[in-house]
Amino acid sequence: MRQERTVQANIFDLFAEHEIGRELKAMSQWLDEHRDLLGLVAQDLRRHGVKETGREGLPAEAVLRCALLKQHRQLSYEELAFHLEDSASFRAFARLPWGWNPKKSVLHKTISAIRAGTFEAINRVLLTSARQDKVERGKVVRIDSTVTSALMHEPSDSSLLWDCVRVMVRLLQQAASLGSAISWHDHCRAAKKRSRAIQFTRGRPKRVQHYRALLRITRTTLSYLEQAAAQLPLAAGPAVELWQAQLRHYKPLIERIIAQTERRVLAGEAVPAGDKLVSLFEPHADIIVKGSRDVEYGHKINLTTGTSGLILDLVVETGNPADSERLLPMLERHIGIWGEAPRQAAADSERLLPMLERHIGIWGEAPRQAAADGGYASRDNLSRAKAWGICDMAFHKKCGLRIEDMVKSRWVYRKLRNFRAGIEAGISCLKRAYGLGRCTWRGLDHFKAYVWSSVVAYNLALFARLRPT
Repeated sequence: MRQERTVQANIFDLFAEHEIGRELKAMSQWLDEHRDLLGLVAQDLRRHGVKETGREGLPAEAVLRCALLKQHRQLSYEELAFHLEDSASFRAFARLPWGWNPKKSVLHKTISAIRAGTFEAINRVLLTSARQDKVERGKVVRIDSTVTSALMHEPSDSSLLWDCVRVMVRLLQQAASLGSAISWHDHCRAAKKRSRAIQFTRGRPKRVQHYRALLRITRTTLSYLEQAAAQLPLAAGPAVELWQAQLRHYKPLIERIIAQTERRVLAGEAVPAGDKLVSLFEPHADIIVKGSRDVEYGHKINLTTGTSGLILDLVVETGNPADSERLLPMLERHIGIWGEAPRQAAADSERLLPMLERHIGIWGEAPRQAAADGGYASRDNLSRAKAWGICDMAFHKKCGLRIEDMVKSRWVYRKLRNFRAGIEAGISCLKRAYGLGRCTWRGLDHFKAYVWSSVVAYNLALFARLRPT
């Protein structure tokens, strides 16, 4: 059983007369003005399987506020539990019922139940408030992309095979406790030894020899797992069903890792990046290569910001699309939100059109101006952006485009080019202070929720500072 909000206010809820306390108080006031958002959070918590009877759980209001507090202060669940018990300002912001001190497991279970769509809906309401208070008009936008890393180690064929073996051994140990009577051997030490030998062996012939041995160990352990799976269905029960679900999740991934290792190492085939699996635990992670920079593993994030610095829109991409394809969808989303195109736009090229489309879809109009990085530059993007009503569309790198075709004057071009550079500061702040550099939640759905929660916490804190009093 769970309430949407804490109805009875606590007379001891006081914010400290400190910069952080005043900021939390301003953020809390905006949340108080939009209590209708709590219904979305309550739906997510009910969807998570919370029963309507029994002991009362954390109110939906407290769950949302704890999630924002966690991202705003970049706390672990254990640190959040401590500060909620120790800090009067944190308790006042979280609106915890009197005498409640939630532990880290409760905070983890409830906060992780909030979906990315809920955080996105909260962000749109926040942008509506910014528009009403004339903090952000959506007339001038800038678009750029960055990468958020997934929670995984640097991949290699040998480390992936070692991950496969230790996960299968763990499943075999669980199967034994559930009644499986097959005879099997724990090859973890042998697999780890081969994996380390591959890393420190010079010369392809010797490495291939170690790879063959490691592949043989992996296939042998997989055969043990298949034998255990054939026996366990005879003993029905929730624990067995959970084990079978884990097997159905991991087995195709393990077979895929074995196949790609044989293709790359034994057959000498160049496996396309789109066919590669880079993590057994984060199979959704993409290989992101941006120019001459280091290869990253996670997802490309496309962002739209305005003159206020607020994040107007965000898209978690699948794969590694070129920026030039994504500009127009983002602008279209902007028009959907604001109701008109921006007068000016500044962007980075393949992601440009989709980002513009999203902007139109969210704001209801195209921005008046837009600015983007050079990667978004293309003649087709420019012509379509102009057709949507964007007066000035500036790219950081001209890439063969004439300034006169992009904007009305060189002065406007320099102004928008310099304006576009400001988005780098926002991205840097999101990565340093709000955890956008690396997602610490597992799974694609939780990855998106983590990214959106960081953006909402950032926007809410920035809006609290910019809002006229």
